[in-house]
Amino acid sequence: MAVYGGVRQRDAGPGGCIPSLSDDEEELSSEIYLSVLVHNGKLGLSFYDSRDYTLHYMPDTVDNSDLLLLEKVVQEVCPSVLITSAKQERSMAQFIKTVSASSDYKPEIVLYPNVDFGLEVSKQRLLSAHLPSLPPSITEKERLPYLSSCLPFDCTLMLRSVGALLKCLDRRRVGVELEDNSVGVPIFQFQIYTLKDVVHVDRDTYSVLQIFKSEPHPSVYKLQSGEKEGLSLYGILNLCKCKFGSKLLRQWFLRPTRDLTVLSRRQEVVRFFTSPRNSDALHTLQGCLRNVRSIPTLLHRMSLSHTKISDWQCLYKTVYSAVCIRDTVRSLPQSIQLFQEISDTFTDDLFYIASLISKVVDFEGSLAENRFTIKPNVDPAIDEKKRRMMGLSDFLTDVARKELENLDPRIPSCCVIYIPLIGFLLSVPRLPCMVQKEDFEIEGLDFMFLSEERLHYRSQRTKELDDMLGDLHCDIRDMETAVMTQLQAAVLQRGGVLYAVLRLAAELDCLMALAQASQEHGYCSPAMCPRGRLSLTQARHPLLELCSPVFVANPLLSSETEGKVKVLTGPNSSGKSIYLKQVGLIVFMALIGSDVPAKEAEIGLIDSIFTRMHSRESVSLGLSTFMIDLNQMAYALNNCTGNSLVLIDEFGKGTNTVDGLSLLASCLRHWVKKAPAQCPHILLATNFHSLLQLGLLPPSPLLSLLTLETAVDGDELVFLYQLREGVCQSSFAANIATLAGLPQAVVHRGVEVSELYRAGKAIKRIDQPSTEEHTGRCLKVVEKFLSLDLDDPSVDLQLYMKKELLPSVGELL
Repeated sequence: MAVYGGVRQRDAGPGGCIPSLSDDEEELSSEIYLSVLVHNGKLGLSFYDSRDYTLHYMPDTVDNSDLLLLEKVVQEVCPSVLITSAKQERSMAQFIKTVSASSDYKPEIVLYPNVDFGLEVSKQRLLSAHLPSLPPSITEKERLPYLSSCLPFDCTLMLRSVGALLKCLDRRRVGVELEDNSVGVPIFQFQIYTLKDVVHVDRDTYSVLQIFKSEPHPSVYKLQSGEKEGLSLYGILNLCKCKFGSKLLRQWFLRPTRDLTVLSRRQEVVRFFTSPRNSDALHTLQGCLRNVRSIPTLLHRMSLSHTKISDWQCLYKTVYSAVCIRDTVRSLPQSIQLFQEISDTFTDDLFYIASLISKVVDFEGSLAENRFTIKPNVDPAIDEKKRRMMGLSDFLTDVARKELENLDPRIPSCCVIYIPLIGFLLSVPRLPCMVQKEDFEIEGLDFMFLSEERLHYRSQRTKELDDMLGDLHCDIRDMETAVMTQLQAAVLQRGGVLYAVLRLAAELDCLMALAQASQEHGYCSPAMCPRGRLSLTQARHPLLELCSPVFVANPLLSSETEGKVKVLTGPNSSGKSIYLKQVGLIVFMALIGSDVPAKEAEIGLIDSIFTRMHSRESVSLGLSTFMIDLNQMAYALNNCTGNSLVLIDEFGKGTNTVDGLSLLASCLRHWVKKAPAQCPHILLATNFHSLLQLGLLPPSPLLSLLTLETAVDGDELVFLYQLREGVCQSSFAANIATLAGLPQAVVHRGVEVSELYRAGKAIKRIDQPSTEEHTGRCLKVVEKFLSLDLDDPSVDLQLYMKKELLPSVGELL
């Protein structure tokens, strides 16, 4: 009986199953290349993100001599490679030196000759860049007007930075390391990058307020990533269902905004989904978002013709889910801007892509054969060849029967098989007499190879079959690969709508995550106002309330003309630091468009948040703790405005008490003496009660004195955590020490020394208890010494000291 068989091979060509990185591995291996050019006080930059194959650019912008704007960009983008000109201004040289000396983050610095930043050279590199989203029919002349619509060619510094960036990408073969040199680094889209209306939040503030917190990952399978998000504001608000939603939310956290238009756009979506009657729409959309996959990765593989069948499945699910999102959103109020954009942007191109993939791709057959296959009725020529393949089994059985008649009678059976890339072969069992290779020779047959005790030959008839039928398997695969290439081209030409899906779906995911967190934790929607006013009713700490069974809510009122400088006193552990962080977190949440943990909230458009709450001690900094504290305070003093929020906790405690108190009073006096519109919102927590008791601060309506209530029950101190107006009269250090577990004798002695010091009395030693008897003995010794007549020659002073005074002193000791 004849057998139709084949050898399955791993496809290494187009359409085959190419080993590739998983989504997590790709995200870890992605890099950001930042190109910067500074000239005459202006900054031009661009960067390439290998995660989504996007070239971002920032139009030429004025920056100061310290390049604070560039510092903010580097802090946010975190480039792995920083490219700049070897011929640079002093400010840029100093900036590179600072970045290189940083202990937290050190990108690779690449210096190119200034000629590589030439304007004409940059334009030529841009015109010859690999842009897979462009139609194949576009000419070289048509590229210039297209690119000028994507990039502002009048921003010369930015354009010159793009030229150097493209050189670096081509040299390093970013994303196309193993491809042919003719394949360029793909750029799927150009995207503007702006820091307009971004609220300034420095790294210390992010750390102190616990906005982000990385912890070692507990899973041994994720040791490479090494980190996971711990208890942080981002951790509790990140309820996104897709990775690009989480990525965009982190971007919002890094770029809080004071743009009322942006905040209103976000708030209206959050308010819609926090309503219980819209919970069904929320769950439906979140279910769809789970299927939205990495569109840039899929398009990148398509541009290189490395598409796996799993990629087609992911793309089909993504596009189909996008259609479902569009249909669901169209039933929601179109007065909400985001809903209207989704309805308009998710065009019929999505339905076209989904239906095209559904009609063409045979997912079951592709998985079975581990390669791209198409459905019937797509291409008649392919269908005809497949019919031939299916009928080969019976046909080859007849051929084998006729071949057996012409073979040696000792051969009991034979079969004709088909092997891709080899052709048709006659297969016979190995006889016992066939020991050496010479024994394999059969007249009229050409020996090919031995496999599993069967001999394979090429006969005249099998050669005729090769000529007549050809290599069906390879023909079918090549023809299906051609269909796949056409399908890829159709998808890539509609890549714009896919990127729009990714952008809007990520925004929708973020806002639904914020709405879900608001529902779960009982937040309220803050009223955002352009005036410099902060008003909170029953405000809570968003992190501590999750860890504490009972949390006491407290208010805040800081208007434009009154109460902008708040001095908060109270015992240690009474909640002063928590209150400061609570206010900072609530303001930060409002500035990313989130609801806030309060009963009511009115938040002014804060332009920056400064903190002096925690010292980042590090040997590599070469600074003392107090010097770091001073740096943080100086940064706030030099950069704050009337719309800034400044949080200060225990400034001045790192040096001499008088000096620390003096510096703190001087800083506060500097702010209080300003005009109300120029004074920032300041919250100060301190244990320097002398600051108020000695009247070191001038009277002002801007100054407000607050304390956190406590109660003393016997020797026990009870914290009430309730904010009220007034000044704390005692730090209750002894009570706190008792709570901390210090021995009672130590605490009592501390109280004794404190009382004597405050009363201005001498502090007695306690090596031995001071008693009246001991005092009397001392007086007697003194009297004996005073009664001694030193002028009397009959007195032997040495003998008197030995026999009388020294024994008495010895008894005292």
